[in-house]
Amino acid sequence: MKRIDRIYKKLEEKCDALTKDQLLEREGFSANDLAGDLGMLRNNISLELNNLVRLREVIKIKKRPVLYIPRDTVKKNFGNIVDQTILDIPSLKDLYLAKRKSDIGKDVDPFSLLIGSDGSLKKQVGQAKAAVVYPPGGLHTLILGPTGSGKTLFAHMMHSYAKYMNRMDENSPFIVFNCADYYNNPDLLISQIFGHVKGAFTGADSDKQGLVEKANGGILFLDEVHRLPPEGQEMIFYFMDTGRFNRLGETEKRRQSKVLVIAATTEDPSSAFLKTFLRRIPITITMPSFQERQVKEKVDLTRHLLSKEAKRIHKDIKVNEDVIKALIGSVTFGNVGQLKSNIQFVCAQGFLESMESPYVNLYVKMLPQEMKEGLSLISRNVRENEEISTCVGKTTVITGEGSKELVDDDVYELPFDMYKIIEDKANLLKQENVDQAEINRFVATDIKLHIKSFYQQVTRSPNMKLAKLVDKRVLSLAEELRSLAESMLNKSFNDKFLYFISLHIDGFLKRKNNLNPGTPPPHGRLIDENEIEYQVALRMGELIEEKLPVSLPKIEIMYLAILLASANELNQKGKVGIVVATHGNSTASSMVSVTEELLGDYNVRPVDMPLDVSFKDIFDQMIAAVREVDQGEGVLMLVDMGSLYYFEEKIREESGVDVKAIDRVSTPMVLDAVRKANFLDMDLKSIYDSLKNHEYVNGEGVDDMTSPDSDKPKAILTVCSSGQGTAKKLEELIKTFINDITEEPIRIIPLSIVGLNQTAQELAKKYNIIASIGIKKPRINAPFISLEHFIEGKGQLTIEQAIRSQNIQIKNEKSDAIVRNLCEDSLKMMLTYLNPYRAISTLLEFCEQLQKEWDVHFKNTMTLRIVVHSAFAVERAVTGDTLDYKNPVSEEKKMYLNKVREAARVIEKEMSVQLPDEELFYIVDLLRDEFPGKTRQTKSSNTV
Repeated sequence: MKRIDRIYKKLEEKCDALTKDQLLEREGFSANDLAGDLGMLRNNISLELNNLVRLREVIKIKKRPVLYIPRDTVKKNFGNIVDQTILDIPSLKDLYLAKRKSDIGKDVDPFSLLIGSDGSLKKQVGQAKAAVVYPPGGLHTLILGPTGSGKTLFAHMMHSYAKYMNRMDENSPFIVFNCADYYNNPDLLISQIFGHVKGAFTGADSDKQGLVEKANGGILFLDEVHRLPPEGQEMIFYFMDTGRFNRLGETEKRRQSKVLVIAATTEDPSSAFLKTFLRRIPITITMPSFQERQVKEKVDLTRHLLSKEAKRIHKDIKVNEDVIKALIGSVTFGNVGQLKSNIQFVCAQGFLESMESPYVNLYVKMLPQEMKEGLSLISRNVRENEEISTCVGKTTVITGEGSKELVDDDVYELPFDMYKIIEDKANLLKQENVDQAEINRFVATDIKLHIKSFYQQVTRSPNMKLAKLVDKRVLSLAEELRSLAESMLNKSFNDKFLYFISLHIDGFLKRKNNLNPGTPPPHGRLIDENEIEYQVALRMGELIEEKLPVSLPKIEIMYLAILLASANELNQKGKVGIVVATHGNSTASSMVSVTEELLGDYNVRPVDMPLDVSFKDIFDQMIAAVREVDQGEGVLMLVDMGSLYYFEEKIREESGVDVKAIDRVSTPMVLDAVRKANFLDMDLKSIYDSLKNHEYVNGEGVDDMTSPDSDKPKAILTVCSSGQGTAKKLEELIKTFINDITEEPIRIIPLSIVGLNQTAQELAKKYNIIASIGIKKPRINAPFISLEHFIEGKGQLTIEQAIRSQNIQIKNEKSDAIVRNLCEDSLKMMLTYLNPYRAISTLLEFCEQLQKEWDVHFKNTMTLRIVVHSAFAVERAVTGDTLDYKNPVSEEKKMYLNKVREAARVIEKEMSVQLPDEELFYIVDLLRDEFPGKTRQTKSSNTV
């Protein structure tokens, strides 16, 4: 047993030997208390105890002397009174007594605090109460419902109700176990629930108590219970019948435990369980999805979750009505769990932007696109849209006062202090003199990844999402096809391959009646029929025809072959490893620590080189570190000076890993290396070349004026199918944009996709390629902007950032050159009387005013539509040939007209033309069609 494990075990034993009251008085044990029992030095014990604190296995009590207590011991005796993110507390006793004072009184029915208990959950609450109080020990219960619908919370409330009704002791346990954690190892799964005896299976080195014993006198909650194998279900229903069980490896059922079993599943019970198991569970409770909840309950849930965030932030939250609608409308598959995730991300964004403000402001523009689509979805449902409006004000102030935690260990609670992370990272970046807008972008992306990663773990279920998209028989067939391909090609395929093959087969089945058998593959014959991938595809086609009532055309076999040949791109490749080595006791560790603080955990290792350690020992450490971080893509060594830089070849030979070394390492260099390896996914040579050609001074990468790249002319590549047409037009647009924002000469080079990579790589030898734009990404080390993002306007910021990265001075940060150019092209061809070059500025100003009036942002395509329509409207007004508006004109539409009329004053002022209401109503229709969520807001502001 390792030293750290021995220390933890001894601490746990000493704490378990005390009663709850004794533990509350003593609060824990010091390093000195353990030293005598273990025969170790106090300093070593103190070191390992602090390591256990950082691992969140032990809580530190900051007294004199410092005391330590296992986190599980605190939870078992006092509940979850210490948040998972807190590492140390001043006093366990004070914290517990304060918690008891704030606890819900015994005279309050816990279910009355549950949102929807007298609405959507009324029937379920009645069933739960009956199950808890039924003599003698309650009725075992199965809770059904989709992911995130509140099954775990509901089970917790049943436990609280049992204590409230004195059916269970105040300190009765509530044990949660997720069967999915061990579903691929039935022995280990059953061992977790019932325990095992020594030697029951490989790795069972000692007797172990199971969860049914730990839950004695309380509730055992089995989540994702459909993951229990048949033998596990049989053991559970025997236990539910008799209260008796045996540990795994025992032959007689001599053990007893009094436990109320509550199980939960997202699956259909008739297909997921043995009938004998279902017969043992008399109560089945079905939780409604978020969409099935009453509108007021959806609003109340949103308010409650926002209130929890306000409490954490210690600031009030001001939230716009449309934000609440967007949050509610954005819940599509994850129910309340997804709502909580979305709220946490939006609040994190708001907190980041409001760090200097006394409150956090949440508004529509800050929402990501998927949440804005939620607003659009709600707006199309007139009844729900109006009901939400009656429940909330135009702006609602959410406070953290009165926010109560109904359960201690919410599975959807983030295991880290999100707002502390935001604050720390923002402050670190400020110290590096990073621009505020860049700080906001960087930290927001980081937080989004944190939250997304956490919720992917919480809602893990290997093919859950895929099962909702395709037929079960297709998913089963896809698994068989993957196994067939793996055996014939002698390679493994990950879940991305499974997704591709499942969706392709499902799509084929849906479109098979519309197939044109003579249609050739869109990319020509990319796979020769003699190649192994094509032969495997033929066998896969036979299996598909055998399992499904279809006949595959030859084109489908070719598609399968192409998928197999490109499967390496589907498998996630490893990333470049990084080793930082510097002289001194902790310099390398400090650099890596700062990098992890700012950019999160990555495949980077420090090697500290104290001056009194021999070079051989350092060399051996380097070899070990290189091997540890290697993921098959090579390792970059960043060193300060001396021998290691010159021993690159020797380290490559000894480790068997492709390595490259750069000397004069600094913290900015490490940050840049990790950013390029992790976020830009660059290969070893590209990272090496880009770092080698920069000097890092005062925290910034500065172009090395002696490097060969500094003399290269700068260029941007435009890519289309032929290198003519679209690429030429792109060249014209980008030239206009570049000339508007900088005076630096940058050449625009149009390319065809034919031979794209070779041509682009040849150009990269002659030019410093800043970015590429178009329909396909060339394999060069430069940002790529798709044609769609460029035309819509999203790519302009990327180009600007790429130019800034070359230390090129930006003279105009708000260029409208691209949209102006697009509009001028259209107007030149269409206008008869107006001068397009003179009209365009006024019409773009009109668009700016519309955006302000409606509080929206136009994509370039929307601006183009408004400008063209307005230009024609002006010409018609001049000639007296105005349109008649024949659509119905409601009172509501008349109110929207006021906003457009207000914005149109700029046309009247600059062009001396007044547009009639008939023309403006068509612009109202354009805006309502593009921004359906703003109509309610416009109506409200006009009726105030």
